Amino acid sequence: MKAHDGMYIGGQWRPAAGPDTIAVVNPADEQVIAHVPAGTAEDVDAAVRAAREAFPAWAATPPAERAAGIAALRDVLVARKDEIAETVTAELGAPLALSRTVHAGVPVLVAGSYAELAASYSFEERIGNSTVLLEPVGVVGAITPWNYPLHQVVAKVAPALAAGCTVVLKPAEDTPLTAQLFAEAIHEAGLPAGVFNLVTGLGPVAGQALAAHEGVDLVSFTGSTAVGRQIGATAGAAVKRVALELGGKSANVILPSADLAKAVSVGIANVMSNSGQTCSAWTRMLVHKNQYDEALALAAAAVAKYVPGERVGPLVNAKQQQRVRGYIEKGLAEGARLVAGGPEAPYETGYYVSPTVFADVTWDMTIAQEEIFGPVLSILKYEDEEDALRIANGTVYGLAGAVWAADEAEAVAFARRMDTGQVDINGGRFNPLAPFGGYKQSGVGRELGPHGLSEYLQTKSLQF
Repeated sequence: MKAHDGMYIGGQWRPAAGPDTIAVVNPADEQVIAHVPAGTAEDVDAAVRAAREAFPAWAATPPAERAAGIAALRDVLVARKDEIAETVTAELGAPLALSRTVHAGVPVLVAGSYAELAASYSFEERIGNSTVLLEPVGVVGAITPWNYPLHQVVAKVAPALAAGCTVVLKPAEDTPLTAQLFAEAIHEAGLPAGVFNLVTGLGPVAGQALAAHEGVDLVSFTGSTAVGRQIGATAGAAVKRVALELGGKSANVILPSADLAKAVSVGIANVMSNSGQTCSAWTRMLVHKNQYDEALALAAAAVAKYVPGERVGPLVNAKQQQRVRGYIEKGLAEGARLVAGGPEAPYETGYYVSPTVFADVTWDMTIAQEEIFGPVLSILKYEDEEDALRIANGTVYGLAGAVWAADEAEAVAFARRMDTGQVDINGGRFNPLAPFGGYKQSGVGRELGPHGLSEYLQTKSLQF
């Protein structure tokens, strides 16, 4: 697609308020592929005013009509799936096969789920002598990350629109082309002017202006816990609602009864997918001490299949590449042992990191505590089930996790004791209706399904 040199505000592409631009770089070859406007507070203000103007009519639109608009958007995303995949690959670096199945495919499922929910959701209920109305919060400021550039947009915009809210989106500066393509899809679907607005720009400028804008009623942010704290503080000072989907350090717990080979293979695939740039990736594999050596051998064989440039793409930018390589060096310095990979870049060009597996990792090492956000796995040894639970819960995060056991009931019993928002049982499949979000410092609120829709609603009770 051709990059737009303006902002999508009030149903049309408008020139940016300032002259500055952001270079979009292909992380596979480090070449600049486009430039987009670097939005200012003035651009954000124009977008929020457009969203505020459009809000009353959209909120009053019958849910069935809102559902039809989201369904039309889904159909455009289906029609443009190849273009979406190619755009994601160009600016994120994901292998094209992954872009087609995940980056282009999952948002279609999510958009479709909200088209159905908008039509079937009960926006009022009777409780005793009261009628409780579920009404849209208002104008939503959505700030999205680069790792899943379309999914994260759809996971915020679709439920907001289903609820009757209007939206201003500030996408990550590394992947703005996908967001511009989404704005085109909104326009092509025929959604009313001002219901969705797009401002590209830098986080400290456009993102901060959006979070602080007095015309925004709810800020929905996905990204690092550090930035999430700042946004939460800004929103809290203005007494506005927030939804924060933040970092993770998920544990993949393999109980002794599990199919070890399958659990290790799926665990490696989970961490290597999207080059490890997934906040819910199972980056800590917990294995019983009696199976540890076998697990290491299985992991070494499994990770060898993930060749950089083929099944594993580059990281999104040079800063991220250096950050991940720094964590690998830190792991070695603290006494962890390499099973595969290492800090050396596999190629001279492109922001690649070698798929890396560590052994002899203890729960208190930096690589076992901090979010790395790259293709790096730590394999930890546990003594018994209580020790595994202590290690699994022993971080400030609580976003996701996995448990494997021969008996499903055994896995579920362990999962119930994990301090995390989502747990996959024996490799459970993605469910677009299941709530996604974290405990502890992994965030506030939930995305996807009816729980995700409720984030954008507020309640009013009528007493009779």
